[in-house]
Amino acid sequence: MKKRILAIILTVVFFGTTAFVCYQQNVKSEASEHPRIVSAIKELEGAIDYLEKAPNDFGGYKAQAIADSKKAVVSLRHALQYRAKADNKKK
Repeated sequence: MKKRILAIILTVVFFGTTAFVCYQQNVKSEASEHPRIVSAIKELEGAIDYLEKAPNDFGGYKAQAIADSKKAVVSLRHALQYRAKADNKKK
């Protein structure tokens, strides 16, 4: 009984890991196909870091700019993930 449970667990872990690795490769592939989106993500993350460390509140717009930039990063990442999933379904 214990051997059967162990075999099931190992199978689930193996296939789960394999699927995750394939998914990550697809996301990386999409990133290489859309370098401007990747660049935008990096630039936004740099701007967020700069704003968070800045002593000025930029006329009261700092907090909103940080929040909006973080939302934009999430949206761009979702766009890349969507393309990776859509391309994976074609295979």
